[in-house]
Amino acid sequence: MKYVLPLLALLFVARAGAQVKPAPVYLNNRAPLKTNPYIELPLGAITPQGWLREMLVRQKNGATGHLDEVYSLMGSRNGWLGGDGDQWERGPYWLDGLVPLAYILHDTALIAKAKPWIEWAINSQQPDGYFGPSKDYAYEPGLQRDNSRDWWPKMVMLKVLQQYYNATGDKRVTNLMTNYFRYQLKQLPVTPLDNWSFWARYRGGDNLMMVYWLYNITGDQFLLQLGDLLHKQTFDYTGAFLHTPLLSTFGSIHGVNLAQGIKEPGIYYQQHPEKQYLDALDKGFADLRTFDETANGMYGGDEALHGNSPTQGAELCSIVEMMYSLESLLTITGKTSYADHLEKIAFNALPTHVNDDFTERQYFQQANQVMMTRHTRNFDQNHKGTDICYGILTGYPCCTSNMHQGWPKFTQNLWYATAGKGLAALVYAPSEVDAVVAGNVPVHFTEETGYPFDETIRFTYKARNNTGSVNFPFELRVPAWCTRASVKLNGSLLKEYNGNQVVTINRAWKNGDVLELVLPMHVFKNSWYENSMSVERGPITYALKIGEQEKTVDSRSEAVAFGNSFTEVYPTTPWNYALLRTPDSLLNTTYVIDKITAPGNYPWNLENAPVQLKTKARRIPSWGLYNDMTGPVPYSIIEGLEKGDAEDILLVPYGCTRLRIAQFPVVVK
Repeated sequence: MKYVLPLLALLFVARAGAQVKPAPVYLNNRAPLKTNPYIELPLGAITPQGWLREMLVRQKNGATGHLDEVYSLMGSRNGWLGGDGDQWERGPYWLDGLVPLAYILHDTALIAKAKPWIEWAINSQQPDGYFGPSKDYAYEPGLQRDNSRDWWPKMVMLKVLQQYYNATGDKRVTNLMTNYFRYQLKQLPVTPLDNWSFWARYRGGDNLMMVYWLYNITGDQFLLQLGDLLHKQTFDYTGAFLHTPLLSTFGSIHGVNLAQGIKEPGIYYQQHPEKQYLDALDKGFADLRTFDETANGMYGGDEALHGNSPTQGAELCSIVEMMYSLESLLTITGKTSYADHLEKIAFNALPTHVNDDFTERQYFQQANQVMMTRHTRNFDQNHKGTDICYGILTGYPCCTSNMHQGWPKFTQNLWYATAGKGLAALVYAPSEVDAVVAGNVPVHFTEETGYPFDETIRFTYKARNNTGSVNFPFELRVPAWCTRASVKLNGSLLKEYNGNQVVTINRAWKNGDVLELVLPMHVFKNSWYENSMSVERGPITYALKIGEQEKTVDSRSEAVAFGNSFTEVYPTTPWNYALLRTPDSLLNTTYVIDKITAPGNYPWNLENAPVQLKTKARRIPSWGLYNDMTGPVPYSIIEGLEKGDAEDILLVPYGCTRLRIAQFPVVVK
């Protein structure tokens, strides 16, 4: 079975007005690997629209498109361009977002910016199969020297090259990977994953993913042997999730290692489809929710695992890596919970972590965050007190390079080909897709929606190169939070569905067909640390709207560079509110929609928030500041700490905030 013709070329032919030739079927796992329910589409097949396209354009105009101009480590001296500078993860991290962004936007300037890095990496391969920088270096000033043959940064560049291949079909990539994986099979018994640093041992699942990807193209049997070896040398997430208190123990694992490594049991499951690997995933995610997660979908990891207090930090690197892990697990298992979790992070934690023009970011964010100031907080790691401030290099600079993959890879996972030769939309945002179904018939869908703020998602089918009807299955996800969804075809109700499932519409599709998915959104609540409460509607968590005062701090005189400046944000309105105890049956009348509008091109700030809820709350004067954070959240349900009459407060989408309370104490009345 051949790999599918990259749809970037297919689209180019179509836009030029020429006859579009049918493409081969998509490549699923090759035996003996387990067949997956969903298959990633070629890079460039999915085109973002509406607010999602605006996010990617802001990345292009902001740090993603100009990181080499504002961050010296990305300049011509970078080791991944053959220079004598940084030869570790920073360059590959940036490309891991730049490459998909460039090809999703079909942007020739961004493609040209990425190309020298791609060419240098491909041409760097040595006769023994090694590729990449080959000099000793110090990956951070003042830290130990690391041998450049550390396995870890190559794992990131393998992901970059895979994406480049998925957009272009450049066979030099598969040749490079074949030679490099032969080198790994020979060298790993002598210099295992943790020979140079512990990072590779915890992140070996990314390496394993690329081995299976190449096997599906070439069928080389040695790759399965390498897969077993990589799994053996990677940290045992399966055993740790099933048999140890890993996720209930503070400091037990680095937060980014967990975000990347959590998918490894699922990756290896493809080669050895044993129940223990799926059980490990289920228990791992359940324990993470119990012991470490907060209302934004992420967990306390600042930098090591640090529990579920709403003032613990979640690292930006962990956010984008957890999204990638969830995307990967969704294709392998088809479980809707992974798509639900992905949307929770993407629509809450991700947008607030980077500023509006994508030029500054936080290192850590807090679910309850009432001051963004330079101040030491109760984190596992503190970096000159700037971890919460917006800046290009505040906190620790790894996130400056790694933040770029979040939205492009989210876009890449809106649509999938299916094992049944159909198409699936499992994660929702405005977009268009060009794909092949029923073996080799090219089709086009437009997805129009105001989701995640609006309840309706409208899919319009357009035949690409055929005039008759085409039979194929179209799969849709009904999220767990939706109690009753409806599907309409050309205005007529087809069926209603309960939540937490994938539904399949299998029919003969005709040009112009409109399929409408309606996901009624109701207000519901969740309980968290100290029995605090979050208010949620659809995939979005709602947070207290707090007045803001922004301050730009000149940092050019600093001994440690944070860029030329960083941004602090101070509250101008009270934040120490407790919500009133409300039965579930009255939530939709207690939390009233005060404002709802169609999301504009950029909905992710207070000014543009499309939805606003109004409710009553009472102040708790004793709940004050501690280290420029909220003090310990009072245990709910409380009585006697609140003062004064109930006041009107406004709640807005978490992703629109910079300052917020997302986990509230609850008072009796």
